[in-house]
Amino acid sequence: MIDSTGKLGTVVSSARFKNQIKPMDKASEAILALKPVTFRYEEELDPDGMPQFGLIAEEVEKVNPDLVVRDEDGKVSTVRYEAVNAMLLNEFLKEHRKVEEQDRRLQKQEATIASQQKEFQSAVAQQRKEIQLLRASLAEQAAQIQKVGAQLEVSKAVPKSVSNNQ
Repeated sequence: MIDSTGKLGTVVSSARFKNQIKPMDKASEAILALKPVTFRYEEELDPDGMPQFGLIAEEVEKVNPDLVVRDEDGKVSTVRYEAVNAMLLNEFLKEHRKVEEQDRRLQKQEATIASQQKEFQSAVAQQRKEIQLLRASLAEQAAQIQKVGAQLEVSKAVPKSVSNNQ
């Protein structure tokens, strides 16, 4: 870590060196406004002109002043990338929890759909059986109607005589 005087050192992570510890929650959402860039350092800093990736400290300061380090004159000099990384981790974990919840809901919906498909297939099978029974019943009724119709035709053809016994 580089402190406010520009000294390089290590950062302790143990809870025994920290106070006012609380979840980051929405504080990390500020990183969503950051604009990563590609750049090359000025020649006096990097004579080879290697391509770099990072953030512009002045832009980061506008998003969250706690994410920059100032020099002895109070000018913004660098980004606290360790803080940005912690915020990135927090946002990643929030998104991961959302994905897990969506997976749970998707699995539940898939189970519901599978259950409904089984119910639907069962209902269709039952309706097919009922349709077959109705067809058989209709065929039987049609045969009876045909039989009765044939009997009516036969009875029309037979001459009827009425005897007059007086």
